[in-house]
Amino acid sequence: MKFEPKAKYDMFIDGKFVPAQSGKYFTSINPATGKPLAEVAYGDRLDVDTAVKAAWKAYPAWAKKSPMERSDILWKIAEIIDVNAELLAQAETMDNGKPLGESQGDLGDAADQFRYFAGCVRAEEGAYVPYNEKSFSLLIKEPMGVVGQIVPWNFPLSMGSWKLAPALAAGNCIVFKPASNTSISILVLADLLKDVLPPGVLNIVTGSGSVCGEAVISHPDIRKVAFTGSTEVGRRIGKVAGERIIPATLELGGKSANIVFPDCQWERTLIGACVGILFNQGQVCCAGSRLFVHEDIYSRFVSDLVKKFQTVKVGNGLNPETKMGPIIDENQLKKILNYIEIGNKEGAKLACGGNQLTGPGYDGGYFVEPTMFIDVDNKMRIAQEEIFGPVLAVIKFKDEQEVINMANDSTYGLAGAVWTQDINRAIRVAKAVEAGTMWVNEFGPTPAGCAFGGYKGSGYNREVNKEILNCYSQVKNIFVQMEEESNGYY
Repeated sequence: MKFEPKAKYDMFIDGKFVPAQSGKYFTSINPATGKPLAEVAYGDRLDVDTAVKAAWKAYPAWAKKSPMERSDILWKIAEIIDVNAELLAQAETMDNGKPLGESQGDLGDAADQFRYFAGCVRAEEGAYVPYNEKSFSLLIKEPMGVVGQIVPWNFPLSMGSWKLAPALAAGNCIVFKPASNTSISILVLADLLKDVLPPGVLNIVTGSGSVCGEAVISHPDIRKVAFTGSTEVGRRIGKVAGERIIPATLELGGKSANIVFPDCQWERTLIGACVGILFNQGQVCCAGSRLFVHEDIYSRFVSDLVKKFQTVKVGNGLNPETKMGPIIDENQLKKILNYIEIGNKEGAKLACGGNQLTGPGYDGGYFVEPTMFIDVDNKMRIAQEEIFGPVLAVIKFKDEQEVINMANDSTYGLAGAVWTQDINRAIRVAKAVEAGTMWVNEFGPTPAGCAFGGYKGSGYNREVNKEILNCYSQVKNIFVQMEEESNGYY
């Protein structure tokens, strides 16, 4: 089935698609062409309030559903995603720009998230805590209520599933806000789910982060907020959640260390270095944007990696030959080009790339070459600040302790990788690097069950694992006293 975007997309509230109460729309741009893709409803506080009320109206019945009933619904959602995977992948690629193969992979991940949490919720248990023969506590898990969720533009459907599946499994109702420049694919999914989820269980509000997103995090009737995005915005959300005394799940930025030792599997490691920074155009929070290469292999590895970069096919994500698509929008493109200029001024050596791609085949889209800086100092801005684009900083190291120190010399701590065939070294380094996820001889997979989240400025809590159910639940203690005689105190 071929995806054909509609002229206008409304918000999804209380099981129906409705326009913003203001009547306003904003233009969603296809990043591969720079041309309008569709008009999307521009929501504000009134729309968020309507969505919250619809969610609370639906909540009592949804919360009362048994784990088995909710599990069955999550399985149905997974099946719907599978059946419509090609349609959704095309929508994602046109909305976000990523290659179609990557979008298809995202859809496989999304379906698996719903299946995983469908199983997890059936295995959830409370606890019996005895005190003596006549008194005990029952610890039972209850949903939070209505939760607000905000996802970024780099993985709209994949990140959406990370948020939606556990929240629904735990019995919550949701007010969901996608990124303003990638709102379409999740609305397409909502249309497919409207006959599966009861009205009001899932509500999608669209608009800017400063208006619509702010309304979500500050609404007095939202009991928990989950956010994936920049550390700067995460600080704001954490502050608001703290003032409101509600929990927040924050998965934020990163500057991940991709560490290569001389005994690495050569070709596999070269590909891993490419995946680490070119996947989704480098617009990945856990991107391996700092590549640490041992001095013994530095020159040879850099030479071979440059050849890889120079053969990467950049273009429209709908082209099956494309390996790297466009940057999400013009502002992000300008930011990336500015960082390339910063790298040049800092004294790093540009090994390849560094230019915007224009002309035939690029159709006015936001394309940039795969870019690599070598001879980078770990203190340089291009090695410390999150660029969020296909710009790699390659740093030389001499021994294990030095590279651990440099890897940890960062405000971030989301992810990283180590490439070596020495298992003891791999485990030592993986344990020593301050990051929530460390891959060994691999970069990037986050399958259901793996537990993903950051240290330090990269946030807290873990997603993609049953542990996240605790973040969408609250524990009630019911103390039971079976003693029938009065203690005579009064």
